[in-house]
Amino acid sequence: MKIAVIGTGYVGLVTGTCLAETGNDVICVDINEQKVQKMQNGEVPIYEPGLDLLFHRNIKQGRLTFTTVLADAIKDAQIIFMALPTPPGGDGAADLSYILGAAKDISKLITEYKIIVNKSTVPVGTADKVKAVFAENTTVEVDVVSNPEFLREGVAVDDFMKPDRVVLGTKSERAKKLMTELYGPYVRQGNPILFMDERSSELTKYAANSFLATKITFMNEIANLCELVGADVDAVRKGIGSDERIGKRFLFPGVGYGGSCFPKDVQALVRSSDDYAYDFQILKSVMEVNERQKTILVDKVLKYFKNDIKGKHFALWGLAFKPETDDIREAPALYIIDALLANGATVTVFDPEAMSNVRITIGDKVNYAKNQYEALENADALLIATEWSVFRNPDFDKIEVALKNKVVFDGRNLYDLQKMIDLGYYYNSIGRKLID
Repeated sequence: MKIAVIGTGYVGLVTGTCLAETGNDVICVDINEQKVQKMQNGEVPIYEPGLDLLFHRNIKQGRLTFTTVLADAIKDAQIIFMALPTPPGGDGAADLSYILGAAKDISKLITEYKIIVNKSTVPVGTADKVKAVFAENTTVEVDVVSNPEFLREGVAVDDFMKPDRVVLGTKSERAKKLMTELYGPYVRQGNPILFMDERSSELTKYAANSFLATKITFMNEIANLCELVGADVDAVRKGIGSDERIGKRFLFPGVGYGGSCFPKDVQALVRSSDDYAYDFQILKSVMEVNERQKTILVDKVLKYFKNDIKGKHFALWGLAFKPETDDIREAPALYIIDALLANGATVTVFDPEAMSNVRITIGDKVNYAKNQYEALENADALLIATEWSVFRNPDFDKIEVALKNKVVFDGRNLYDLQKMIDLGYYYNSIGRKLID
């Protein structure tokens, strides 16, 4: 099939590249001329494991191309994916201006039937608004399909190529047939393509992310309680995770969720609920707890140093909101940095992939190390905010030599408690016994 993908952000680029991998001719369009030029030259603008291989292969074989000209991208496309940003506004509602603006531009260019796919995460009712834009600007027949993405950063290529399910919101039999053909290669092992109405599809995406955010936040609350009552969160996690009704995933406590999806989607669902005069109390509590959890390590640091860290220097391992990505949107590490600096401390940071993005965001407010051990030099303590694999089995002899004190605040529970006892560290993690 001939496919156009509007927007080459995280979702758009993964979608376009993976669609090309199964033999489709894909044109990705973006208004950022510099970014398009880089992609045309073979430069992948985001870090995502496995994406570069597919990206370069499909460019080389002519199935994946890039342009800044919308008319060129959609001219021959049977299906047009809109993968555009929906940032939260001041009231938390998703900003649909990019999507509705693109819909208007497309409507003035098309001359034959097209399927318009909302790939962005959008509030309930967005498909209806997009349909209204086309009805206002063209007499050409279109079908608007809601097709939310369920891509996890760090494993997005696998998630697209082998999805748990494909959710498609449309009542059109014509669109159902073409979308089934398009997604057929990705569900050959029998995972379902779920057809539903557009509003149910839109809500499915928000409901999924909000439920996972709630599960994470619940476990963080349990971890905080474990510390107060003397329980071990690892034992509790295993105890409840073995219940098949609950499951093992998303039960690891830490310093809160971040990224481009959970914070924005939870907030948007709450705002949408408010629009219908429904008080979504659980999700409001989730947001409140998660906000506190992001700086729980700093609370531990302040308690250890008797509420005075002015002039202290800290090492911070991990900047991305999760491992295997360079995405720092709503990353807890940034909140930790702000809190440490606000209390008069200085910070040296290291992350395998996210350093350049942090430098762009906060500049020289912190020092940037070339590797994880350089970050430790003359630090009063080490803080860990992201569970990168490279941090899981470090050289503790190097850590001991570099740090002023054998003090570690671990926001991701990377290390075995007994091992840290044997090594003689002050080790303060999340929801586990305090080693002092």
